[in-house]
Amino acid sequence: MYVLIVGGGRTGSHLASMLLEQGHEVRIIEERPGVLENLHHELPTEIIYEGDGTDPQVLEVNEIQRAQVLAAVGREDADNLVAASLARHHYGVQRVIGRVNNPRNAWLFNPDFGIDVAVNQADVMSKLIQEEMSLGDMMTMFKLRRGKFSLVEEKIFPGARAVGMLIKDLSLPPNCIISGIIRHGEIVLPRGTTALEEGDEILALVDESARKQLAKLLGRPNEA
Repeated sequence: MYVLIVGGGRTGSHLASMLLEQGHEVRIIEERPGVLENLHHELPTEIIYEGDGTDPQVLEVNEIQRAQVLAAVGREDADNLVAASLARHHYGVQRVIGRVNNPRNAWLFNPDFGIDVAVNQADVMSKLIQEEMSLGDMMTMFKLRRGKFSLVEEKIFPGARAVGMLIKDLSLPPNCIISGIIRHGEIVLPRGTTALEEGDEILALVDESARKQLAKLLGRPNEA
């Protein structure tokens, strides 16, 4: 799958790293010199393009016509909306994701602007805070593809089957991808050789069936 990312900050960089690890083709567009310098330390140079992701010529140079997904994750909501709208309405990109920086602008991130999924970071942070009051309960961060898939978050419960196991050794159900781990307040990019620890906060993309099976791996031992 070819994914075009507009915005090379922390979100764009982490997204690109995870997609590359999963074997996808990725291109990331950024124009800020300082951010570009960081990107060249973190990602392969050949996937980085210096330019304005709201410029149609820049998008075309990066072959937006064949992209299956565009993720507009820049720091300015206006730029994300322009890139998303161009991707959907002008170039016919099948899947468009937009990052909401200012919650007051969240109402604009809708299908009228070509956006299938709006990632509102304020909502995500709110749900992570709420999770502290519901240890062991899997939480839905947001839904994808009209509710068929969900990004979920759950802490690994003490004594869970997954504690101490390498990701590659987990019997993960179909339609389940572990996309991130929050450990001691830091983001860990998951790899097959990453060992899971008690208290890790697991972020995973799942359908409903996989959600239930993943909960058994991560949850209370008596629920396994």
